[in-house]
Amino acid sequence: MPIRIDACVAHNQGDRQEQQDRVALFPHPRGGGVALAVVADGMGGHAGGALAAQQVIYTARNNLEQFSARSESPQSLLEASLDEAHLLIKASRFMNEKDPHSTAVMLVLQPGQASWAHCGDSRLYRFRGGEPLFRTTDHSYVEQLVAKGKITPEQALVHPNRNILMTSLGGNEAPRIDFGEAHDLQAGDSFLLCSDGLWTYFDDVELAGVIAATSARQASEQLIGRARARAVGDGDNISLAILKLVAVPHKP
Repeated sequence: MPIRIDACVAHNQGDRQEQQDRVALFPHPRGGGVALAVVADGMGGHAGGALAAQQVIYTARNNLEQFSARSESPQSLLEASLDEAHLLIKASRFMNEKDPHSTAVMLVLQPGQASWAHCGDSRLYRFRGGEPLFRTTDHSYVEQLVAKGKITPEQALVHPNRNILMTSLGGNEAPRIDFGEAHDLQAGDSFLLCSDGLWTYFDDVELAGVIAATSARQASEQLIGRARARAVGDGDNISLAILKLVAVPHKP
């Protein structure tokens, strides 16, 4: 049965003075069922973080325009986009007095395959129906503590050092980039890319349930609404992209 993509990108400034997140969804300019979703969470003082996140978006879009799905691997597109964004953000320090950095998570979706990469604590989730299948592991101090069994995932959400990242784009050291892929896609699968301004307020099961029950647009609105309510006036920037694989019934 043919599959179509129901997708939505959304963002909210939260209670911050500036929106330093960026989110985008780009179809390949030559078609072929290839699309690229990107979420970037900028850091680095007034305007600096926004510029860093925007650089991630520009670099990803430019690389997608040159990408050939027939002769290149999606990982090569993801790796080049993140590496180039890192170098350009780092170079921008010499053109201003800011200290720009950004996290990033990217997803390449093509017929029968999904490929992703991330740096920092912006996340990718994969769901099947209302069930969580996978999420990326944050490159953060508290995630290391969780991995070592020193704290629980619940304790990580309220840990005083939960915002400390171990890597990011634009830093002095080469960024850590983790990759993943899936070849068993089917109708009912969905993907969520989001910044920590969203995932802080949800467990995986709740995210899966909201996305399974509604359209991508409705799910985006519900998730942002719940996050804003739970932030109680102290919410971070929010950015998210939802991509749902939906079966297209055969016409009689």
